[in-house]
Amino acid sequence: MATEHEAKLDLFLQWLQLNRVQLRCCKIKYSDSSKGFGLFTANGATDDGVLLVVPLDLAITPMRVLQDPLLGSECRAMYDEGDVDDRFLMILFLTLERLRKNSSWKPYLDMIPSAFANSLWFNEGEMLELKGTTLYRATELQMTSLIFVYENKVKGLVNRLLALDGGSESEVTFEDFMWANCVFWSRAMNIPLPHSFVFPETKETGAELQIADQGISATSARSSPGETLWVEGIVPGIDFCNHANEGPLQMEKEISISYGNKGNEELLYLYGFVLKDNPDDYLMVHYPVEALENVIFSDSKLQLIHAQKAELKCLLPRSLLGHGFFPEGTSENKADQKSKVEHVCNYSWSGNRKTPAYVNKLVFPDDFLTSLRTIAMKEDEFFKVTSLLEELVDGNDERQPSDSEVRAAVWEACGDSGALRVLVDLLSKKMMDLEAGTGSEDSDFYLLQRARVSDDPADTARLATATDSDDYELMSRNRWASVVYRHGQKQLTRLFLREAEQALNFALREDN
Repeated sequence: MATEHEAKLDLFLQWLQLNRVQLRCCKIKYSDSSKGFGLFTANGATDDGVLLVVPLDLAITPMRVLQDPLLGSECRAMYDEGDVDDRFLMILFLTLERLRKNSSWKPYLDMIPSAFANSLWFNEGEMLELKGTTLYRATELQMTSLIFVYENKVKGLVNRLLALDGGSESEVTFEDFMWANCVFWSRAMNIPLPHSFVFPETKETGAELQIADQGISATSARSSPGETLWVEGIVPGIDFCNHANEGPLQMEKEISISYGNKGNEELLYLYGFVLKDNPDDYLMVHYPVEALENVIFSDSKLQLIHAQKAELKCLLPRSLLGHGFFPEGTSENKADQKSKVEHVCNYSWSGNRKTPAYVNKLVFPDDFLTSLRTIAMKEDEFFKVTSLLEELVDGNDERQPSDSEVRAAVWEACGDSGALRVLVDLLSKKMMDLEAGTGSEDSDFYLLQRARVSDDPADTARLATATDSDDYELMSRNRWASVVYRHGQKQLTRLFLREAEQALNFALREDN
């Protein structure tokens, strides 16, 4: 007797065949409980190296939704009025098709998990494991936003369309909409589409998507090379490729694609997994806009920040530490080098304040430090900046200083020490919030050393009777992922705080 997974897969394979999908040198099978179904190589090879071919008209795209017989007219009206975007159209489509009694998409949708491992699906206890992190607040805000959209744009429309469609006895729930939202964000990809498919003068036929060891490409009988547009969408079949940064394809091995260089915060938020010791991890630091209200000359300073095209927040990738005061074997990339050169070139004015000797060791983006210099500006420094800019325009009312000229004036008047003090305070506060929420970095490290991950209740009973159970701590995959993520955040906060404190010491020593 076939298992539930085998029964679903059999119906899905029939559906793929009916929709002219070609599984040439690959097969879809169940991977594991954390990944679900995956795409695997099979014996044999084709001359062109193509593993899978999917007709473009099977892809879930904004164009498909706008042409849908049931949903199209309603979506077109909202889309033309600017009330919704492309992504909302596809999420709405998924929500509706999940509930339609005789949906032609049922074999495909049944293959998708009914729940997800990203933070939106965490229970109350699991959310507490994220307390103090950026992800904790982001999840709360996203949940509030989704509830608002559901109540105001989704609920009434989907129920009305279900009534028109007939046959469905169920009404839409918020969980249906949240499920569709997570399906889109975890499975959507940029699809290379022929121009004639996106803007058809006549209906495009014969267009296909191919996946090979060189990547994903589109083919069309009518489009010539160069006429490719990239559109977000979901491609049934190809979307079963899970994430990994692996080498060439091997026989009978899972076919993976890279989701990009993403930190654990983004991986957990969108996809529901983390990578231990993730080299692409990053720390987000921001100066709260509401805190500016308590700063002297707050309105004028905010205008100066805008004039300098500066930022009140920044992402600090782990890779930046490779060229800081305390490099720990992290590699430098070309983007980091470019940032360093631009940072050095920004120092110019009258020559009274020299370029700092430590400038090549600063790991913090100048767009962010520029904002902090402006925020930390004292009264006499503010008037000096004003004087320098007035001298620059020299009575010419039509002359406006450029952003680089304003930055130079602020640097001339303020130097680095004020900005670095604010930065040290921000990072210290971030560490306090992280530790107040879930304990120290060391406690997380110890917890991960003892962790045994399982979602099987039988494991709990087995571990409870084990003689060495005190040496282990059983935890769900969601809890383990949360601890890995927050441990990385505490580690990065500690390392970047050390960099900021060292930079401040050098700035004070050089009277900057």
